[in-house]
Amino acid sequence: MEFNVATYDAPRRRAILDLLAAYCSSFVELDALFWLPGWQEPEPDEFRAKVRDATRGDRWVVAGNYIRHLDDITWPRAQTVVHLDLGLRTSLWRVLARSWRRSRTGELLWGTNTESFTKHLKLWSREDSLLSWAVYAHITRRPRLLARRADPRWAHIDFVRLRTTTGGNISGVI
Repeated sequence: MEFNVATYDAPRRRAILDLLAAYCSSFVELDALFWLPGWQEPEPDEFRAKVRDATRGDRWVVAGNYIRHLDDITWPRAQTVVHLDLGLRTSLWRVLARSWRRSRTGELLWGTNTESFTKHLKLWSREDSLLSWAVYAHITRRPRLLARRADPRWAHIDFVRLRTTTGGNISGVI
């Protein structure tokens, strides 16, 4: 079974991922493969090779998006896509709370990276601000992901769209 958890709201996807990972042999967090020290982006071919390696087996779960890099790697082999489609207010609150916590605690992210809370207040800069990026993702990625449900190339995929984190049970699709 191959699952791609496509979401632009990372918090609260853990329960879904834990459930899916129990059924699969490989759990792949795309952020962990993507981000280099100092929040540097890898060369696209380098990232693609890492993902290809990580999803080589028959049973895997991929957490994250990165559609622009991986459209031809994970999607053709995915059986199920879980889309956490939460409201913008919920997403922004969660990004803000998580970033504040990570900044205060100095939590390490994907190697040696840490978050700077004040950087996220630069709402004019999508490259610097997760808040700005979350708004952009909500406006642009949501319709694109919904359009994929109607695209014949992805007719083999079972799409699960969760609009809330309470009461969302995907165990029936496994």
